[in-house]
Amino acid sequence: MLDTISPDYPERLGQAGIGPMRHVFGVSHKVLNMPLSDLLIGADPDRSLWVLAGQHMIAIDTLIHNLLHRTGTLTRYEAQHTYGPACYAPWGCASIVRQLADEVDARAFDPSFPATFPRFVQHAPWAFCAQDGLNVCNGNQVEDSQACANVRCPVFESCARVPLRLGEAALATRLASLGFHLVTHVRGEQ
Repeated sequence: MLDTISPDYPERLGQAGIGPMRHVFGVSHKVLNMPLSDLLIGADPDRSLWVLAGQHMIAIDTLIHNLLHRTGTLTRYEAQHTYGPACYAPWGCASIVRQLADEVDARAFDPSFPATFPRFVQHAPWAFCAQDGLNVCNGNQVEDSQACANVRCPVFESCARVPLRLGEAALATRLASLGFHLVTHVRGEQ
């Protein structure tokens, strides 16, 4: 039985719906949350629990995870992790998006929205990054081993511009500081 008074009730409601499907091999949290959220929100507006559950389901993909990494948000929230199941851990990307959703009144964008609408808030950074969205912060625009240099980005000044992965030179420096040495070979050289 779900505690309907608890602040995380809407999240747990959605999780109760997808929980049994998590055992399907090869089906990720994202694949479960994304279509089921849309279905629950749009299927029948008279089913308030369906709508509530759908509004609080969050789909974290690599675009959102990488944005949170590049901007330094994962570090700020002490939530550094690699993309995958950890994005849905209590300290992962989904938790960060939920915290952001608590700070954004979605009614400012559409008066028919609820005040707290994590699925809507999650869509904003996705659209900022997606190639068929604003196409600003993604692997096509930012080399993964370098800091972003897009001074026209609307968040450039406040962004930490953290590379997704260390380039070879930075990796060699880091490994050397740990007592290891990166050995590289060029074809044709012995």
